[in-house]
Amino acid sequence: MFARPISVDDADDGAGEPGWIAVCDLDRLKAEGTVRVARPDVLVIWNDGDIVACDRACPHEQADLGLGHVAAGRLFCPRHAASFDLRDGTICPGWPSPPLRLYPVRVTGGQVWLSNPAIGGPPRPGCRPGDEAPPGS
Repeated sequence: MFARPISVDDADDGAGEPGWIAVCDLDRLKAEGTVRVARPDVLVIWNDGDIVACDRACPHEQADLGLGHVAAGRLFCPRHAASFDLRDGTICPGWPSPPLRLYPVRVTGGQVWLSNPAIGGPPRPGCRPGDEAPPGS
C-alpha cells in the first residue's frame, strides 16, 4: 500500500509548462518507490533509476495495480500475478490482455512531471520513459 495519493491540484503550482503537470518530488518517489496520483488515476514508479507512469487499473481485470509490487523491471498484478514490462507495458506471455498504458514523464527542478495525455488526452500505448523531450529542446 502506498502513502496518501496526491492529485494534480495538490501538486501543480501553476508554474509548469503547457501539457505537463507536476505530480511529486523526485526525492519522495525515490523514498517511496511508487506514488499514486489520484487524478488522473495513475501510478508513478521508481524502477531501477527510471521513472515510469502507468494506469493504476490492470487492463486484464481492472485490479488495483497500486496493491501489486515491482520487481526486476516488472509490475505484478495483485489479482492474477501476471506482470507487465515497465519498458513497454507488455504483459507476460500466456495472458490475454492489452498492454498496460504508459505515459511520458520527465524530471525538472527536482519535480516529476506527467505529460498531459494522462490528464485528459488519449494515452500513448507502449510509450517509454523519456519519449517526450522537455519543452525547448
